[in-house]
Amino acid sequence: MEIIVAKKAGFCFGVERAIDITFKLAEEGKRGIFTFGPLIHNPQVIDKLKDEGVSPTDDIDHPGIGTLIIRTHGVSPEIYSETGKRGYELVDATCPFVKKAQRHAKTLSEEGYQVLIIGDRGHPEVEGLIGFAGSEVVTVNGAEALPPLKKKVGIIVQTTQPFEVFRKVVNEVITSVTELKIYNTICDYTAKRVEETKELSAVVDVMIVVGGKNSANTTQLVNISRQGCGKVHHIETAGELEKGWFDNAARAGVTGGASTPRWIIDDVVEKIKEISCGR
Repeated sequence: MEIIVAKKAGFCFGVERAIDITFKLAEEGKRGIFTFGPLIHNPQVIDKLKDEGVSPTDDIDHPGIGTLIIRTHGVSPEIYSETGKRGYELVDATCPFVKKAQRHAKTLSEEGYQVLIIGDRGHPEVEGLIGFAGSEVVTVNGAEALPPLKKKVGIIVQTTQPFEVFRKVVNEVITSVTELKIYNTICDYTAKRVEETKELSAVVDVMIVVGGKNSANTTQLVNISRQGCGKVHHIETAGELEKGWFDNAARAGVTGGASTPRWIIDDVVEKIKEISCGR
């Protein structure tokens, strides 16, 4: 059986940067290192960080904090303000692409635009963006109807959203406003991974998507894979693979979300090879 691994599978630039920052702090032997929420959406990486003495917390007043790391998804200005008053070291590991979206949200609000965020409300990145976007901010996910809008609207988009969703909402907004300013804040690496996943899933018999079950961008890859392949499985580790998934398969495709480390993807590939040899 041929195994094809997506070239863009695994850590994106923003995640790799955050991981490097965090492990470097741990190696320096600092005590009381916490991340504000999970650094990334991957349980295995979070467990490794815990082994190095880095734990997630949702409490900025946690008594053990010596250093608090802002996770890749970013936070609202209110969180920056409050943590700045606490006296501990604050390290910002927000993805640079998310930072760019935050700046655009703030600028649009200051210029008098009603900010519309295309994304999943409740996702930490979107919750952070809302804090920069002013009191009239609205969010839509592409599947729901547009809320009433002002005549002057500015659009930004969650960095991991599919371009098709972005385009759909923009086309809908155009018909209901008189002035529109748009920033395409989708991460280029994410867009390329999505396109690669579409192409790969169309030419394999079974598709394996590796990543956290709580990862929005990994779930997106699963849904995209199902458009091209009839047998798609979302796993976090190689231990979840089942031999029966590969019955009568000549080609298997493997991809991974932005928070999936390469060592997990490599483990999955090796396990598939074992299964293939044992058939």
